Amino acid sequence: MSNPSIIDNRKLIKIARFVAIAISIALGIWLLNRFGIERLRSNVEQMGVWGFLAVGGLRLTSVIIPALPGTAYSILAGGLFGFVPGLTVICLADLVSCSLSFCLSRRYGRSLVTRLVGDRAMNRIDRFSQKNLEHNFWLITGFLMTGLFDFVAYGVGLTKTPWRKFAPALVISVAISNPPIVALGAGLLESGKLLLGFALPGVFALGLLTAILQRQSKI
Repeated sequence: MSNPSIIDNRKLIKIARFVAIAISIALGIWLLNRFGIERLRSNVEQMGVWGFLAVGGLRLTSVIIPALPGTAYSILAGGLFGFVPGLTVICLADLVSCSLSFCLSRRYGRSLVTRLVGDRAMNRIDRFSQKNLEHNFWLITGFLMTGLFDFVAYGVGLTKTPWRKFAPALVISVAISNPPIVALGAGLLESGKLLLGFALPGVFALGLLTAILQRQSKI
């Protein structure tokens, strides 16, 4: 018989994720309608480094707590800051957050990670940790390039994979997977056909990679 507390936690996680997504979408639409993208950019420029820290902090939090949507912040960074500055913010946030996720699971194990992400997400993380990822550098890199990278960072931390193998895989995956998403935001909000031409095939390729790895690994 299922533990009522576990069921309640799962419901709370679902509700939190739905609310977070709904708020993010609603806030984005409201801001665009209220101020317009150019005025938003002007306000962000006036904030200086705090604007970069705010978006980077949101992205970092969404990785450490996988129940929160993270892709929207990559698109937002591209739209607000432009391609290169936005990409820099997102890449730094991903490097810090994934490294922290790896270290937390390596140092404190399942108990702390379960408290952070909930039981349902922990089940997915456990499946990653049971895939013998530590024996295949390129498989780790491939999974980190997918939309499941936040779970993967925790999962790899639960294995015997050394930091010296995880770190280069993380750097490679971040350098390859982030540009298309950030370019999508920059292209859509700047009406940049060149950026969109680069972004759309990249986003499609990342989605295809995620589907293939999920199907082969049954995660």
